Amino acid sequence: MTDPSFSHVNAAGEANMVDISDKLVTTRRAVATAVIHMQSETLHAIESDALKKGEVLAVARVAGIQGAKRCADLIPLCHPLPLNKVQIDFVRLSDTQLQVEAQCRVEGKTGVEMEALTAASIAALTVYDMCKAIDKTMVISGLCVLEKQGGKSGDWHRDDVKPT
Repeated sequence: MTDPSFSHVNAAGEANMVDISDKLVTTRRAVATAVIHMQSETLHAIESDALKKGEVLAVARVAGIQGAKRCADLIPLCHPLPLNKVQIDFVRLSDTQLQVEAQCRVEGKTGVEMEALTAASIAALTVYDMCKAIDKTMVISGLCVLEKQGGKSGDWHRDDVKPT
């Protein structure tokens, strides 16, 4: 018998898309984050728009939004969601750390945690891609959901990582 807490596995133990037909439509929101560690010169180049590839944060913001919208194409068992809002923010944590924070909102039957995680990931990867020519030492870390609101399980927030 399969553990009922694994909703993406059916009674036979096979991968399964969760049936959300009977769930209620509610307002749902999720916030995810990732941190890009880089050389201080790299962060300075990003902030001063001094990279040949263009405005790094503007491109990364659009990439993160596109990533959230394409989440169901990337993660096999995710439901496609008509997102109401995707917001990508960047916060300088130190001379060598840039935080990506992605927020997704929807009126729907399932949560948007995967969309927020995908948005944060893709935005961080885009920063990496645009800066790799000047900094091969970059590391992306700390990808996680900071908080979620709505749905049957209610609101939740991470206590060990504070949103900006």
